[in-house]
Amino acid sequence: MSNNSKTIFVLNGPNLNLLGKREPEIYGAQSLVDVEKLCGGFLGARGYDLDFRQSNHEGELVTWLHEAWDNSCGVCINAGAYTHTSIALHDAIRGIEVPVVELHLSNIHAREEFRHTSMIAAACIGQISGFGTASYTLALEALITHIA
Repeated sequence: MSNNSKTIFVLNGPNLNLLGKREPEIYGAQSLVDVEKLCGGFLGARGYDLDFRQSNHEGELVTWLHEAWDNSCGVCINAGAYTHTSIALHDAIRGIEVPVVELHLSNIHAREEFRHTSMIAAACIGQISGFGTASYTLALEALITHIA
């Protein structure tokens, strides 16, 4: 860890701004605002601060990962479709000195073949998938345990 921060970044990739509306049978009925409240409450009860962000732009996610190096103790990332395509996110995660947990609402290994490969998994300390919005709190718990 490069600083004494008690802040955890939760980064969300493309189309997660549509959470609760887009394919609720796969992604659930809760909105991204609901997920942010869930994460904030979970972290607050454990003495951590939340920095929660969403972008549909790959470069912005890369910039935020760089920012996390100096301003957080770790990152949980739901990279959405960039999970399966982004070497840039892989390199950004590998390049920073804070732990990163990959997370997904759905079980990416039980879906279409192209979703079975994660370009970022090898750069992360672990992956949580398939538990709906609980994937966020499970990822946060894993990250906090790792940090401790």
